[in-house]
Amino acid sequence: MSELRDPSKEKRQIQPVSLGFLADLIRQARLAWRLLFDSRVPLWIKAIVPVSLIYLISPVDLIPDVALGVGQLDDLAVLVIGIKLFIELCPPALVREHLKNLVGETDWRVEPDAPSTPPSPPQVIDAPYEVKKDD
Repeated sequence: MSELRDPSKEKRQIQPVSLGFLADLIRQARLAWRLLFDSRVPLWIKAIVPVSLIYLISPVDLIPDVALGVGQLDDLAVLVIGIKLFIELCPPALVREHLKNLVGETDWRVEPDAPSTPPSPPQVIDAPYEVKKDD
């Protein structure tokens, strides 16, 4: 026989608000920022972001900014597409590395404490030598 549950005794669970789109947009911006300052990313790929930003301040627009709302949407679209293109053209291994670090899943490990004895001096090998010149 099945038991009847008393709804007053059950705990209410509060569902977190999902900000999926906004969180993804922030993550993409942070990823682009990190990749922009990574010296392993080629310079021609890095040029995509400034070109997108220059479009925002340039007087030339696909849709004039006179039309309120619609005029700013093309600016936003160019910026988002520029950042997306920048990330897509970056080497995939670098993108994965930076995403992993953003999420906090790094491969760092803590090594056990080293003994407190001082390190041994480097080994020096001394031998006779002779310099020969090519004729």
